[in-house]
Order: sequence, then structure tokens, then C-alpha cells
Amino acid sequence: MTFDPLHQPYPSRRMTVFARRGMVAASHPLAAQSGLRVLQQGGNAVDAAVAAAACLTVVEPTSNGIGGDAFALVWHQGKLYGLNASGPSPKRISLDALRCVGHNEMPSHGWAPVTVPGAPAAWAALAARFGRLPLTASLAPAIDYAEQGHPVAPVVGWHWQAAFDDYGNTLREGVYRPWFDTFAPDGRAPAIGEVWRSPDHSRTLQSIAESDAASFYRGDLAERIDAFSRKTGGFLRGDDLESYRPEWVDPIGIDYKGYQVWEIPPNGHGIVALMALNILKGFDFGERESMETYHHSIEAIKLAFADGKRYIADPRRMTVSVRDLLSDAYAEERRRQIGPQALTPAPGTPHSGGTVYLAAADSEGTMVSCIQSNYMGFGSGLVVPGTGIALHNRGRNFSLDPAHPNCLEPEKKPYHTIIPGFLSQGDQAVGPFGVMGAFMQPQGHVQVVMNTVDFGLNPQAALDAPRWQWTAGKGVELESAVPELIRKGLARRGHQVSLGADPASFGRGQIIWRDEAGVLAGGTEPRADGMIAAW
Repeated sequence: MTFDPLHQPYPSRRMTVFARRGMVAASHPLAAQSGLRVLQQGGNAVDAAVAAAACLTVVEPTSNGIGGDAFALVWHQGKLYGLNASGPSPKRISLDALRCVGHNEMPSHGWAPVTVPGAPAAWAALAARFGRLPLTASLAPAIDYAEQGHPVAPVVGWHWQAAFDDYGNTLREGVYRPWFDTFAPDGRAPAIGEVWRSPDHSRTLQSIAESDAASFYRGDLAERIDAFSRKTGGFLRGDDLESYRPEWVDPIGIDYKGYQVWEIPPNGHGIVALMALNILKGFDFGERESMETYHHSIEAIKLAFADGKRYIADPRRMTVSVRDLLSDAYAEERRRQIGPQALTPAPGTPHSGGTVYLAAADSEGTMVSCIQSNYMGFGSGLVVPGTGIALHNRGRNFSLDPAHPNCLEPEKKPYHTIIPGFLSQGDQAVGPFGVMGAFMQPQGHVQVVMNTVDFGLNPQAALDAPRWQWTAGKGVELESAVPELIRKGLARRGHQVSLGADPASFGRGQIIWRDEAGVLAGGTEPRADGMIAAW
């Protein structure tokens, strides 16, 4: 990996961080430091990632929680492993059941979009297979911050207040009362800098740590989730939790101009990033801030998303294979559709044949790309009383169209937006990267990879660079730092251009690269409270 560590073409409050013995990059300083603490106690990169992930459920509950899902890519002893810890829909849910209670589309809140949470199982699975320390050690920092409290960070505080304002107006039923008891105990969102404590989180994390997550799926915590669901009309039951296991999967990847870009296979939409890059590798990009670079990148992601939204589902229900979607022949077919004017995307026909992201690395070569989420901020709005477990709303992405492969069914995984990324070259790891943010994530992955491979930007500059995001049809949102010449040029080509008001909507990422000498280089997101903790 070749880049100029001092070249910062975009305004930034940070420079690339270098270290040799270990590094953790996360969207919250306390989470990054928690991972580093575990590294210094004898843990490896996997233990550090688990520590940071658990801590993020406490210090950044606006984006993830104990009741969410997780995915990870782990480079260990020269091989890349994938973990899919997303959960299926409950056994007792169905299209008819939802229609009986008046739903014609999947709601965002309440029990309907709640699927089996996978995050605690992910921590246990990662620690058991690759870690050195018990969960009692890795989760200790998170347990401490939950019990003793922590000052609310600026970006977290802004999103917390926005969620409180929204929930106060829309979630008035009694089933949502535990959310307010947990996250607004004084009748308001905690202020930025104010110390927030949650003994419920602490007790729950302690139980998960002492039981290697068994209590969440087959013990006291599972019983509490079951009882709350039964009492309030939910679909989730103890047997859904008891039968759940995370899945070790083979990562999928493509060659992009001499580098291998890796993602988790569906039900996640990392394949969207790979399809877009497969299209883009047929173009030569001279400079980043050019009309051709923006136009071709936007058109490629539109085509990839059209296919993704049509075909991605639980892998047991997909009607098109990953191999066909990532074939060079299909990429060429899609590439030919890109012309000088903006197109309205439509799926092709392949020939048969509030998320957090963190990265960790240690001195022995193990590297982790990890992402977990409650989806849409705090998730479903449901908190299991007395536990701090905010249940996610991943089922929101199910279709209610019986003909769609992603249609809601019992025990089925939904189209999933959280995706960890990894870059390698030949048989050597370059490192983990990711950009959180729902449907922005594949778009962020494409832009980070291009910034790195096509334009040679260092990790921090690759994250600082102004971003774009396709929204729908010909609509494109740009950050204000995108040059006006580019904005006007895109409009002339038929793009419906607008400026994004919320920096967080353009994603929040982390990067750690390793060079041939074993030196780690890290960049952290300027649009978040992020930090690199290094040793």
C-alpha cells in the first residue's frame, strides 16, 4: 500500500496515526481506548474488537445496542474469515399476522420489525474461536462505563436529543415506556458532556460475560425478553433465541486494480459495493475531483443498488447466485449502460452460471473489521424492562410483496445493510475498513476503496474526502465540500443534485492499513466522535 502520510488534500482535524504493537479505530474515544486496554492486558485484535464493540453499546447507544446484530471479517494467520451474526425473523410472524394488525408495509417501530439479535452471540463466537481472553475481561470496560457512567460525546448527544424529540412525539404507547425509563430517566435526553449511567446495562453485560452469552439465548435474559414479548403482543419467543447460532461464512471478493476487496456475502449488501467496483474497474480515473470520476461512480452504484434491491435476500431464498452477480461478463454488460447522462436505474438479468463500525489490529498480524447496529438509531423503540436491552428493527427491510425474494417469512433473515470491509493484496492483508450508515454503506465502501487505490490517499485523507450519496432515481446528495464546478456539471448531466444537511448521513468510517514492515496506519471519521487508540 503506497500513500503519502503527510498529504492532506482535504481539511481535517486529524492526521493519520501510526503504531506497531496494536491499534483500535472506533467512532467513540472510550470504545477505542477500551480495545487498547484489552490489548495491553494480553489480548489480541479479536479481544480488542469485542471490547470496543461491547463498549459502544454503552457509550453510543444512539447507533447500536445489546439487542442488535453484528458482522465481522477476521484476518488470522494468513486467512480471512467471515462471521454473519444477523438473526432471523421469529417463528410466529407471517404476512397474515401483520395484515391482521393493520400493516401493509413493514413498520419501523414495535415488535413487527424485531428479529433475533445476534450481537452477543457474535462477541462470544469471536472470542471462542480467535480470542485469548474470556468475555469477563473483554467486556469489563463496557460494564464499568455502564455502572460508573460516562460523559455523553458531542455527536452522540446530538443524535440522542433528536431521537428523544422524535420518540416523544410518535412513541406514546406504554410498550415504549421502558425506552424513556432507560435513555431519558429525567424526562429528557442527557446533555452533551453530562454523565449518563445505566446499571441495567451493566448487569446485563455482566451476565453475558459470565455465561459466554448463553444467558441471552437460553437463560435469565432470554426469559425476560420472552416475557416482555408475550405481555406486549410481540412475536419473539424464547425458542427463537434458544435455536439461534451465528454463522461462519466464506467472504466474497473481487479484484479491483490489483487489490482484493472483501465483503460478507448476502443477506448483507456488501455485494452492492463489489458490483459497483466491478463496473468501475473498467474505467481509468485521472483525478478524484473530476466530473468523470463523480459521474461514473454515481452511475455504477445506482446500477449495483438496482440489482441489490432486486436480488439480495436470505441466501436460501436468492434467485440469482453471488457468482453470477460478480462475474466480469455481467459487470461489462452493466458498464455499457453508463453514458454521458444520468440514468434511472433498473435491475439487470445476470446470466445464470442510528450502526457502529470499528477496526482492530495487533502486532502478530491479526486484524478485525467489525460492525454492529440497532438500525435506524435506537432501533425498534422497545427496551426489555430492567435490562438495558434495546431491541433492533432489522426486519424493517423485509418486503411484504409475496413475489419478492426478500418477502417476510418465519425464520428468515432480512436484507441487511451493515457490512464490514477488508482489503488485501496477493496473500498479504492490507487491512480492515468500513463506513457505517444504512444504505450509504456500500457507497462509502466504494469511495474509500477508490480514494485508496485510484488516488493514493492515506487513511485519514481517504475518510476526510468529500462524499456523495445516491438517494433514489436520479437524486444525488453532495457534501458542501464538493466543488461547485462538480455540482453544476452533475446537474447538466441530468443528476438531481442537492446538498446534504446532516454530515452523519454520509457515513462514519474507520481504516487501519498495514505495510510490508508491519507498521499500522489508521484513520478515523471526522464526521463522528471517532478516535484511534494506538500502542
